[in-house]
Amino acid sequence: MADPPGCCRPCATCLLCLYSCQWITTKKEKRKGLRTTKCDCSWFLFIFCVFLFTLVWLYFAIIILNDFHNFNEFIFKQRKLWLDWSLVLLIATAMLITYSAVLLVLALCLQLCGQPLKLHWLHKTLLILTALVVAAAFTGLGIKWAEEWRSARISLQATGPFLHIGIVGGMTLLAWPLASFIYRTRNTGLKVFVLLVYCVLMIALYLAPLGITSPCIMEENQLPPKPALVGHRGAPMLAPENTLMSLHKAVNCDVQVFETDVMVSADGVPFLMHDEELTRTTNVQTVFPKRAALNSTAFNWTDLQRLDAGSWFLERSPFPTVQSLSADDRNQVTEQRIPSLEQALQAAKQSNISIMFDLRPENHSDYQSFVNATLEVILQSGIPLQQVLWLPDGFREQVKQQAPGVQQVYGRKRLQNEKEPLLHVNLPYQDMSSEEIRQYRRDNISVNLYVVNEPWLFSVLWCSGVSSVTTNACQVLKEMKHPIWLLPSSTYLMIWIVVDCTSFLAILWAFFLLK
Repeated sequence: MADPPGCCRPCATCLLCLYSCQWITTKKEKRKGLRTTKCDCSWFLFIFCVFLFTLVWLYFAIIILNDFHNFNEFIFKQRKLWLDWSLVLLIATAMLITYSAVLLVLALCLQLCGQPLKLHWLHKTLLILTALVVAAAFTGLGIKWAEEWRSARISLQATGPFLHIGIVGGMTLLAWPLASFIYRTRNTGLKVFVLLVYCVLMIALYLAPLGITSPCIMEENQLPPKPALVGHRGAPMLAPENTLMSLHKAVNCDVQVFETDVMVSADGVPFLMHDEELTRTTNVQTVFPKRAALNSTAFNWTDLQRLDAGSWFLERSPFPTVQSLSADDRNQVTEQRIPSLEQALQAAKQSNISIMFDLRPENHSDYQSFVNATLEVILQSGIPLQQVLWLPDGFREQVKQQAPGVQQVYGRKRLQNEKEPLLHVNLPYQDMSSEEIRQYRRDNISVNLYVVNEPWLFSVLWCSGVSSVTTNACQVLKEMKHPIWLLPSSTYLMIWIVVDCTSFLAILWAFFLLK
């Protein structure tokens, strides 16, 4: 068999070396009469499947970055070890997909050059390990972080049209080595089978847009107003969470609500703190080493004021943005202390923003006294009660009676026979579909979804008509003047037709040219 046009002998030899891990010249290969066997074809198919498997995992890895800070916090609570595990995830994923992609490209080039696909045993072993690692990653995701499957479904509303174009393009390029294979193989049954499978896949891809839905496929004049921003524990990418500095940074990001968490000290002072232990966001292990593992509510206010609530932010760098802080900001970070609820209310009052909070821990035996202490601080602060958004479900009726002006926010969807209509709901972004968001909007129910950090997710929720989002990245979402993309349905239809027609013509050209 002569070398195919455009495939020089040194190139073919190099490809064989990389793919088979043997330096075999093309002449020797011909003399031995080696051909691509059914087993070799099976390994090529396995390479292709592993590549697709790792590609899907890469997509998931990018999607779950929106929520990865929660995973970092979870690991810290379990192991007391802080690390940005998203970097580990992305580096490992990039290595796996690069390896499988290189093998796939080598195999396709060898096929175009008419060379045998003799995959070396080392590559076979590494491919199997790659498939097992990715399978383990998917399994762990399903067991420990099942809500991310819903995140992936939402992401398809943002990426669906573009994934369709990319997949059609990839399958169109695949027509070249496929045509080469069809014309070279002598097995008629295999030819028909491969060609039939390819045609079915392409027809399915050409019709896929019929099933693609996205709230961002709409006319410009139908776009709802931009969602208001709620600072999740302030602006935690710019300052230590749940501190006054974080509140002020959030105000600079034009947030309308400061979202926080409240606990009550042993002597009855409500203060801002998310974790039940103080170890992650203070230096309690240095100041009170024997009491570090105690619940935050076991400390009195005097002890809490001795703790440094800022330096951990510089030491652990919970977000990449920490590295870009100015010298003045860094100095201000080291001066942060745990703020009381009274201080936070005064700061919110002066900045004319609302404050929304959870009261923790709800399973505490003295929870009613926590509610009473919190209500007392709110009523004495002088803040307009409509600027206070109450999240806790415990003793809600008591709160309504003692502070009727406080806005009640519910962490659930409305019930079918709701006695008192809901005005505000606060839910994870995975829990509401675009259709539900639109229906709540029509019924004048304010919907806040959390935690939304990535622009693609913010864009989908913006197009859906959500009222507000809780975010760690207020400095990023503040700068968005428009969703990432917005396509009128007529434009999308035109793109669909052009892509499919171009693909079809390119496939015909590939089969005609290589005939």
